[in-house]
Amino acid sequence: VAVSIEPTDSATLGQTLDRAKIASKALAAMSVDERVALCEKALEKFEARKEEIAQDITRQMGKPLGQARGEVGGMAGRWRHMQSIAKAALADIVLEPKENFERRIVRAPLGVVLDLPAWNYPLLTAVNAIVPAVLAGNAVIVKHSPRTPLCAMHFARAFEEAGAPAGAVQAIFLDYEGTEKLVGDSYIDGILYTGSTLGGHKIQAAAKDRFIPVGLELGGSDPAYAAEDCDVAKTVENVVDGAIYNAGQSCCAVERVYVHRKVYDAFVAAAEPLVRAYVIGDPLDDKTSLGCIAQPWHPKELQAFVDDAVKKGAKLVCGGKSVQVNGKGRFFEATMLTGVTEDAELMQKESFGPILAIAVVDSDEDALAKMNHSPLGLTASVWTKDKARAEKMARALEFGTVYMNRCDALDPALPWTGWKDSGRGCTLSTLGFDGLTKPKSIHFRLSL
Repeated sequence: VAVSIEPTDSATLGQTLDRAKIASKALAAMSVDERVALCEKALEKFEARKEEIAQDITRQMGKPLGQARGEVGGMAGRWRHMQSIAKAALADIVLEPKENFERRIVRAPLGVVLDLPAWNYPLLTAVNAIVPAVLAGNAVIVKHSPRTPLCAMHFARAFEEAGAPAGAVQAIFLDYEGTEKLVGDSYIDGILYTGSTLGGHKIQAAAKDRFIPVGLELGGSDPAYAAEDCDVAKTVENVVDGAIYNAGQSCCAVERVYVHRKVYDAFVAAAEPLVRAYVIGDPLDDKTSLGCIAQPWHPKELQAFVDDAVKKGAKLVCGGKSVQVNGKGRFFEATMLTGVTEDAELMQKESFGPILAIAVVDSDEDALAKMNHSPLGLTASVWTKDKARAEKMARALEFGTVYMNRCDALDPALPWTGWKDSGRGCTLSTLGFDGLTKPKSIHFRLSL
């Protein structure tokens, strides 16, 4: 057991909500410049403990320590980007002059935002909401995943040490039932949830009697297409990493790969040694490149995905089973399957594991149809030397993000958003402030 924390009791939760409501008024009264300065100071406090925080991530959910350190750095990059755009993004929209009138659109804060981040990237999924919310003038209550509760505490402590108004960012610990009850509480003015599609439905249902923004960042069944003109070696290197990094436990991990028949054999030959090269071991060991599976029930689900694909005609090239290290832990081998049929569950659902599922296609049109053949629509990638091909496919792909020659990546200057059952709303970029504010029209007649 990495850490044991008692759930927040009802009396403490009530006090937390009261503090958040008071803090939201104090934050709303601050200028954007003052909030930016506050967030920068909080980041300094956060980064002063970066090694401790990285160690905590690894101890809680099993991410290899080198990758956990990388997450701390990636989080800081997002944090600073949102600070850098806050003043312009939150500025009043001043309409064209009209005699005797002043007309502006103000972006007012919501009040108290409930952030429900996920365990797989416990800092990245949290910072997407916490920092933009504070920059917009909101107080934030963070109820992190039960698998990574210490991460919520690190955010709350950083803002407290930075001198934020008491209750500006607070951490609580609730079970699923308590969380759903809190979603419906009148003190909560907005919600951002990151997790599964099933969890998204539960959060949406819990908020059904509230007229408040509910942002849902949900799962993905993210396809990659290797076109006939792709750079095979570089495409394989990136796609394999995009599928297996973080043990495949990422909403935007590559889940299914469609390879043009002309380069299929070369792609498969290049991919196999890269998949076999992953090193399973103690996540605290720097030599480990494939960490454990965080959820205790998930290895059986991954095995079922592999068995289903093989039963339906796929070839298991390598991996495909659960293992332990020195009799400890729950790991799943880096796995590669070829000839995966479209009716296999690997091509229809999110596996959330270190599995590279490869299928052959005969044309761009064939690839496009199969890429869109999913109820999920988070990200898709097209690997080609031809920008026109990528542009044409991007217009038709039903996904929130379409990449050319990259995958499993996020640019904080672009909105992170899902289509279809991958969610609604967005975080990051200038648009990320929209769900954390409400418009107020200023309509002044200057003299009667």
